[in-house]
Amino acid sequence: MSTGNIIQTGQPSRTALTVAVLRAAHQLLDDPLVLIDPVALRILGAEREAELRADPFGQNEPILRFLRAALVVRSMFAEEELARAMANGVRQYVVLGAGLDTFAYRNPHAEESLSIFEVDHPSTQAWKRQLLAEAGIALPGNLTFAPVDFEQATLADGLAAAGFQMDQPACFSWLGVTMYLTDEAIFETLRFVANLPRGSSITFDFIADLSVSNPLRRAVTETLMAIAAGYGEPWLSTFVPEELRERVRSLGFSEVETLDAEALNRQYLYRRKDGLRTVGQLLRARV
Repeated sequence: MSTGNIIQTGQPSRTALTVAVLRAAHQLLDDPLVLIDPVALRILGAEREAELRADPFGQNEPILRFLRAALVVRSMFAEEELARAMANGVRQYVVLGAGLDTFAYRNPHAEESLSIFEVDHPSTQAWKRQLLAEAGIALPGNLTFAPVDFEQATLADGLAAAGFQMDQPACFSWLGVTMYLTDEAIFETLRFVANLPRGSSITFDFIADLSVSNPLRRAVTETLMAIAAGYGEPWLSTFVPEELRERVRSLGFSEVETLDAEALNRQYLYRRKDGLRTVGQLLRARV
């Protein structure tokens, strides 16, 4: 099973860096901000940050605008689910396939007893820790890295070794990952979360099958598919939203909701002067 960025020849995923650059570009290009991220630029390293500040509009081509909108919206959606879970007493947050995710380093719940676990391949985590050290970004005391090579260990093994409490509920964020996984791997992770204590939840994004996509979403999806394949990280899974929702519910989740691009645009990108729009799809499931 895999939950994170594809690793090739010991190197972290190019998509992990692409996401980080676009999250940083959001801080420079978009107004108002959807996701306020004070460490997004710093985590890139001084050289990449300087290049981006010198020419942020290099990240503003139409396909990159759609992708940028999708990734900041999905982060806000996941973090709002975490806030709701914490209000109900959840104190474990797991970022699956964390890549260069920055939540732990800008955590608005720093005064509360939230334990954060970042799960990813050891190579990706080593790269991230090097970037954090070079940028002078301190590791918060409530963060635990859970390096997992899924060819040799399970998610349960990796979390247990990191001190995750299986008898306590947890909130999971799983962003930018499912499209790179097989159906079997996706549902193995979902079954794991479904068997955690009541109050647990997971938020993830997915690619809608082209057969149920409107012309705009189909064109954007096909372009992004080609880019991912060019990186050597092809997309493996797409879903019909209604069918995915029912399959996830059958695992034992009490609440399952899918949100399409229209709903997400109304919620996060309504009447923006800059026309920023997402074509993304999200699913939230609660135990």
